[in-house]
Amino acid sequence: MLKNPIINTEPINIKRALISVFDKKNVIELATCLHEHGVEIISSGGTASEIDSNGIPVIEVDEYTGFPEILDGRVKTLNPFIAGGILNLRDIHSMQTRENKINNIDLVICNLYPFLETIIQDDVSYADALENIDIGGPTMIRAAAKNVGWVCVVVDPLDYKELMSHIRNGTGLPFDYRSKMSRKAFSITAEYESTISQFMANEHLPDTLNLTFKKFQDLRYGENPQQMASVYQNNLSTTGILNSTIHQGKDLSYNNIMDADAAVSCVSEFKQPGCVVIKHANPCGAAVSDNVYDSFLKALNADRLSAFGGIVALNRECTTEIAKELSDFFIEIIVAPSFTKESLEIFSSKKNLRVIELVSLDGFNDKTSVRNINGGLLLQETDTFTVDAKSLKIVTDSKISPNTYGTIEFGWTVLKYIKSNGILIVKNNATLGVGAGQVSRVDSVDIAITKASGDIKDSILLSDAFFPFRDSIDKIAKSGIRCIIQPGGSKRDQEVIDACNEYSIAMAFTGARCFNH
Repeated sequence: MLKNPIINTEPINIKRALISVFDKKNVIELATCLHEHGVEIISSGGTASEIDSNGIPVIEVDEYTGFPEILDGRVKTLNPFIAGGILNLRDIHSMQTRENKINNIDLVICNLYPFLETIIQDDVSYADALENIDIGGPTMIRAAAKNVGWVCVVVDPLDYKELMSHIRNGTGLPFDYRSKMSRKAFSITAEYESTISQFMANEHLPDTLNLTFKKFQDLRYGENPQQMASVYQNNLSTTGILNSTIHQGKDLSYNNIMDADAAVSCVSEFKQPGCVVIKHANPCGAAVSDNVYDSFLKALNADRLSAFGGIVALNRECTTEIAKELSDFFIEIIVAPSFTKESLEIFSSKKNLRVIELVSLDGFNDKTSVRNINGGLLLQETDTFTVDAKSLKIVTDSKISPNTYGTIEFGWTVLKYIKSNGILIVKNNATLGVGAGQVSRVDSVDIAITKASGDIKDSILLSDAFFPFRDSIDKIAKSGIRCIIQPGGSKRDQEVIDACNEYSIAMAFTGARCFNH
């Protein structure tokens, strides 16, 4: 390794270029420009054939190196004449390059085998995926990007225009341009390797975490106007809000995207026709029934006050009846897997309403979730625990009616999306009241009961964690609620059970909590 190397920051002239691209968009225009300005072009395989067929002089790699392509094309640019021509420092290694008859390569134009495009296909085999891992391409790109003082690397056809402008200008490629292209090249190869690593990973919590996200778009601001924000897309994802069709409305904001994702994540868990209304990342209404219009009405009417300005998510087609119901009610977003033609026409009169059509309901419950902390990340498996009401542990003298099992299972699904401390009151597969995000479970109980609309008598209350004292039970008993579902596990469980028995309230333990911080 050289000690104290000095980087050449002067413009460089291009005398020899190596072009090896899978994506051949605009490559002939570029090759024509290079030839017209006296640049010798080296190329391989299909790229060389295309350049040659357009009447542009080109030297094939095997002719240039004196060594044939072998192993079905797996080895063609892995050669000292290529690597040495790219990597040598012109002010230090000139004697070695002359002795070994290595010519300088000043420009590398390269893009990679479509590994990502290959693996997102439904029927791709593991062998096909491995065959589409590029080896020579990343090697050339990294070599050229490293030797930024003497070589320029371009990896994106969108950058050809600026490159040709510099070449036609005749003053050489400036260092700031070469540096910009070098940074982009390393970002591309890092993304490429990370995608391969993610594909090959066979564990949810790996020793080394490699994540690749590409900027989808800049946002107007973050949670508040003083915060800059952008949204990034997972290269491996083909579903989700960012892959959806937005029929109309203003650009999605940071909060819109967070809330829409939460709404669809919840509603996508229901097998029956369902609707979830989200406000500030919390469900304020949810329901399932035999038809989506019924579910929508129950979810909206669970708390119309909180639903104002919220997000409505459906797991079935948005009907004309739903659109009519929302025509004079303010919401930010309506999201569904499809929309009737008539519903879209009705929504078109509300210019600011975002209408989002999902590609699929799949992919909204990924296997892991990630959160930033200072200096690191928290990674956890997604909470996929579901309540099987038949296996609940009933701990009170009063028993739970089997005809409420479906509602209990529905309620636990919604409860997973309510911020802790979470309390949810449900009845007949619909929410009645939500108590969310309080530092005291008693406060959450108060809020849920106060919020509960309709007939609260004989409804079911679910808690995302155990009751540490009987005080919440004393409050619940006054409301008419006669069934409680909670994880259990407190050292005062018996005190809470005794309180329920005093009030003839049935209670069952799930054995698992569902905190959502």
